Amino acid sequence: MTSALDRLKQHSSIVADTGDIEAIRKHQPEDATTNPSLLLKAAQTPAYQPFLKQALDYAKSQEQDEQKQIELACDYFAVLIGKEIANIVPGYISTEVDARLSFDTQATIAKAEQLLALYAEQGVSKDKILIKIASTWEGIKAAEALEKQGVKCNLTLLFSQAQARACADANVFLISPFVGRILDWHVANGVDKPTDPLDDPGVQSVRTIYDFYKRHGYKTVVMGASFRNTGEIVALTGCDKLTISPALLEELGELPATDDYLLENAQASADKPVPLTESEFRWLHNKDAMATEKLAEGIRAFAHAQEILESEVKSL
Repeated sequence: MTSALDRLKQHSSIVADTGDIEAIRKHQPEDATTNPSLLLKAAQTPAYQPFLKQALDYAKSQEQDEQKQIELACDYFAVLIGKEIANIVPGYISTEVDARLSFDTQATIAKAEQLLALYAEQGVSKDKILIKIASTWEGIKAAEALEKQGVKCNLTLLFSQAQARACADANVFLISPFVGRILDWHVANGVDKPTDPLDDPGVQSVRTIYDFYKRHGYKTVVMGASFRNTGEIVALTGCDKLTISPALLEELGELPATDDYLLENAQASADKPVPLTESEFRWLHNKDAMATEKLAEGIRAFAHAQEILESEVKSL
């Protein structure tokens, strides 16, 4: 029997959404992504305590100021986990910039450069790394500058068509539109959970973005993310990439394949729209209550996870 996961792999690149090295070894995805919440989960697991201790020792050897030591240790911990993952996956490992920098373009660029320098010390080429940045206007502008330097970026916490357009305008390498969190917002606001995944507002959002990119000939990769169930994933079969948690990968491996869903990779048939200005972006994004609320909520959540991780390091 062909599984749903087998069929997905025929049409989309599968990415592991986890910091669990053993889970990545088991599922053998092409790429892997991490975020502050996943890194915090790893840091609280006994198996990863040696990485945390190594990161703190390194930071103490480089910085005298305690707060700078803690910040550097967290970055180094992310890089040590990323290095282990990079040794397993043939493709990219995404490592996220501190969410507290989401509204500071220059600080985001500086943090990205620091992460790449730490990876270089570990012998990992920047060609293996995607710098993960929140899809604020400032984050998109940082990614645009980094891409011009040859640094590939993954724009995350993406919920609106305005964010998707601005990322394409900036020629970023990859976007991660969040499916499940879009559904969460609609359910919280009185919408019934759909019985058909094609009626899922998160699935609809990604399919719209995918079609827009392909029709206008944008090269930016679309990677569906933040899934709540296997139906959402299967309904996006054919999307460039899909980043999936180990638990959902297990479920997909046990489900029979279905030919009901497949995104069409249409040839470009329309000219690219005029790039959005900052004011146009902010207004269009602001008009979308779901996107506005979920972007802010996501940044706060990732920042909170980063702060807890820093507390864990401080307590060592």
